[in-house]
Amino acid sequence: MRVLRSRPLILLFVVVGAFVIMFLDAGGQMGPFNDAIQRLLRPFDIAFTEARSDLAEMLSTARDLRTLRRENSELQALVERLTVENLELAEVRAENEKLRAFLAFAQVNPTYNFRGGQIIARAIGVKASPYADTLQIDLGAEHGIRLGMPVVTDRGLVGRIAEVFSNSSTVLLLSDPNSSINVMTQSSRAPGTLNGRAGQDPVMDFIPPDMKVAVGEIVITSGLGGNFPKGLVVGQITEVLHSDNQPFQRAVVRPTVDFDRLELVLVITSFTPYDTAGEPAISSFLTPTPAPTP
Repeated sequence: MRVLRSRPLILLFVVVGAFVIMFLDAGGQMGPFNDAIQRLLRPFDIAFTEARSDLAEMLSTARDLRTLRRENSELQALVERLTVENLELAEVRAENEKLRAFLAFAQVNPTYNFRGGQIIARAIGVKASPYADTLQIDLGAEHGIRLGMPVVTDRGLVGRIAEVFSNSSTVLLLSDPNSSINVMTQSSRAPGTLNGRAGQDPVMDFIPPDMKVAVGEIVITSGLGGNFPKGLVVGQITEVLHSDNQPFQRAVVRPTVDFDRLELVLVITSFTPYDTAGEPAISSFLTPTPAPTP
């Protein structure tokens, strides 16, 4: 215990003695004893030099560590920023590709005028409404939208305008059970009526029994009845239904448009349906929700 307490004192004497010797040596008074003293102090000099080197290395390591941490933080922030920019660029690229597809569609259909709209709401498979499959778009009466106008994408027919507000409209999808469209097969030219079905692909009814239709045939609008222009792609036949009890053939048609993934649509504003008079608006079927009492 006494030895432990005396160690700091011994160290102090050694350090003080070393400074005294160096002072005397600088004045030339240690000449005869210089070699002996240097040999005596060499271990302390080596230890001091090593300690100083270790301390310098430790301080340098600490500085390097702080620098690395700062650089790592900066790099992480850069990666996050570039990731966000890359996602934004991918979104812009996807939208640009869609707009180019719409432009190409409009160019190969110069007969019609189109107005592009964005989906702002969707109600697909809603049983509480008399119309189960609808979309809401950001175009309305102020944009020249009228009841019955066809709605399309570059892939084909979406449906028709069923309700018009000032700055928005409701689109009745061709998959809705209330939708009925005069169509024909593109190859065999077999006529029929495409009727929507809840939760299922539409069915092409009233196909003449003497006309041969096949799986894979493209179905287009026939233009009969005047409610849709002729030649709009509707879908593709996936199944032909025959029945001895039915005088007509039937075919299941898968729409070429994926309604669940729609973001943008085109309204054919230059086409006037033959008869939209008396066409009920969707709101006339719905019971308005009373406003909450304050």
